[in-house]
Amino acid sequence: MNTHVDDIPNPSPSQLAELPRQMGFVPAVGTSPGLLTAAQIDQYNRMGFLMPFDELDPTEAAETRAFFDGVLAAFIELGRNSYSISTAHLRFARIYELVQHPRIVNAVADLLGPNVVCWGSHFFCKMPGDGKRVPWHQDSTYWPLSPTKTVTVWLAIDDADPDNANMKFIPRSHVHGLIDYDETQDADTVLNLAVQNPESYGDDAVDVALKAGQFSMHSDLLLHGSEANQSNRRRCGLTIRYAAADVTTWYDWHKKGFLVRGEDTNRHWANPPQPNL
Repeated sequence: MNTHVDDIPNPSPSQLAELPRQMGFVPAVGTSPGLLTAAQIDQYNRMGFLMPFDELDPTEAAETRAFFDGVLAAFIELGRNSYSISTAHLRFARIYELVQHPRIVNAVADLLGPNVVCWGSHFFCKMPGDGKRVPWHQDSTYWPLSPTKTVTVWLAIDDADPDNANMKFIPRSHVHGLIDYDETQDADTVLNLAVQNPESYGDDAVDVALKAGQFSMHSDLLLHGSEANQSNRRRCGLTIRYAAADVTTWYDWHKKGFLVRGEDTNRHWANPPQPNL
């Protein structure tokens, strides 16, 4: 693999604060939607998310879950945890191909426009009874990208529901730009930045309940999080990050992205090749 994934840095909050990022919701125009309806595009602009969509049939979902089971076992054998499988599209050919699935890309392009890159993919896997929660946060808080024109696809590897700590959204919270957050070092959290009183920024939280093979889409500015999984069932999802090709990056993050639709007119993204594994 030409791109050394683990060498691409994750900037600190202070480093991110120094970047000239444009932190404001960019509404989807959807002038010629190919998959979504005008009503769905309007809902995305108003609420900040859409769900559910059927992506994988039962056979494909089972095969993807079996693939992840093998990857997870290998990472744990290397001493890493269930949350550490990031930038998966540059590690595994299967994921590089999966993020180009027309069903997903067609939906994303209706929100981002004709020129789309995939720059991120991360397995968020809550093991049975693992006790870790994901605090309320905005994805864009962590990213050296500008403007905020990324759509996150959350593809369910396992069934996700309230019993095994599905993700939750705060509808309408995406219109406030970057929301103030606190840094936390709590041992029971997966991320280290947390927004307090999330429902003061939007409506009551909604459950993102998905069957394996289904996916949701949300804005990079939408508040979301999840509780600890106290059940005896695993809850894994693959987050896939798509951006409009005119988005700018810093800290070598352009090395993560490759074109999945249209043209990279600014020639910004590295377009790494498919990995061999």
